[in-house]
Amino acid sequence: MKDNKAAIAEYKRYHIKIWPEVKQSLLDSGIVAMEIYLLGTRNFMIMDVDDAFSPSAKVAADAVNVKVPRVGGDNAAVSAAAAQSSP
Repeated sequence: MKDNKAAIAEYKRYHIKIWPEVKQSLLDSGIVAMEIYLLGTRNFMIMDVDDAFSPSAKVAADAVNVKVPRVGGDNAAVSAAAAQSSP
């Protein structure tokens, strides 16, 4: 994250309560639990997923779901998870 106090505050506010459609999209993709941590300008998440979870399928589903917020045109967190995952 950029070192911008207003942007960080907005990020925190945005994640206090997520839209029901976003929560459902996480569950539908096979994400059974997710925790997001923020320390200064660094954030990371831990996801528990089921055996059917596919990072690329989640990115594709998010691309057509108007209720799922975009970060740089993608869901950056899931894109990062896809890059780090093993088959």
